[in-house]
Amino acid sequence: MATFLDNVIKDSGNEFASIVSDGVAAGDVTSFVDTGSYIFNAVVSGSLFGGIPSNKVTALAGESSTGKTFFALSVVRSFLSNHPTGGVIYFESESALSKDMIETRGIDSKRMVIFPVATIEEFRTQAVRIVDKYLKEPKESRQPMMFVLDSLGMLSTTKEMEDISNDKQVRDMTKSQLIKGAFRVLTLKLGQAGIPMIVTNHTYDVIGSYVPMKEMGGGAGLKYAASTIIYLSKSKEKDGTDVVGNIIKCEAKKSRFTQEGSKVATRLFFDERGLDRYYGLLELGEKHGVFKRVGNRIAVGGSNVYPKSILSDPEKYFTDEVMAKLEEAARAEFTYGS
Repeated sequence: MATFLDNVIKDSGNEFASIVSDGVAAGDVTSFVDTGSYIFNAVVSGSLFGGIPSNKVTALAGESSTGKTFFALSVVRSFLSNHPTGGVIYFESESALSKDMIETRGIDSKRMVIFPVATIEEFRTQAVRIVDKYLKEPKESRQPMMFVLDSLGMLSTTKEMEDISNDKQVRDMTKSQLIKGAFRVLTLKLGQAGIPMIVTNHTYDVIGSYVPMKEMGGGAGLKYAASTIIYLSKSKEKDGTDVVGNIIKCEAKKSRFTQEGSKVATRLFFDERGLDRYYGLLELGEKHGVFKRVGNRIAVGGSNVYPKSILSDPEKYFTDEVMAKLEEAARAEFTYGS
């Protein structure tokens, strides 16, 4: 049977077909993209040292001004920092980015390309062309690549734009089908190419629900295509009276790697610091017995220290031994079967 199956693969002409025991080219996740936040890594991958999957679509959804763009940019910065020869293709539909905004967040602007896109069809065509070009490169010479679409909710359709030009007040009912078609083509190609993609999207209140609920816009296309969907909400982080960032609450609405419904909070600074790498670890450690709270302090290293002091000098307190215990705690907290 093995010989027959090998011949089937050979005759198919499909370079990505393989015996499962040899690995699934477009499906297996062999690496993750560090997001820059240990706790966010854990909620999307089950490991503090993981992150978003390197060949899948990850969706970040939230209301307006939640910090989705800044969140995506922080992951972009982490990706480029960890891959000195890598590049980022950023599809932008909100006209919200500027060179100054990107560079002040510590992002190497020479390795990031902005593609302004107005319609789903334009995004689909540009993205597929880039992936196809990437796949034609010899595998050994391909450099790490990452895609971002910011945001799906702001994309129009060709028909909608034509109707507006002709002063037609008709809603385009094909939009959700176009989104589904775009990701139906793109998801497999991204998997084959080993390109991670972040998609930001809007949420809205569900009308008529017995309890307050949020729903992601754009139909079912992104819901099916994304391996991970994280809903974001925020509260402001202040330094005295100055707002210096947001506390971002993250809930895993869909995940193929961690328990759905898992919730964490991370801190996102507006400057070059981006996502706070250690924020959220104290709460995780306290829950799983790594740390013990004494009044309004944390018992660590033989002394009782204020949480703010620990986070201001994390390398002193988050030793290799402590991080190993926190990794065990993260796996117990977020992975299936734990």
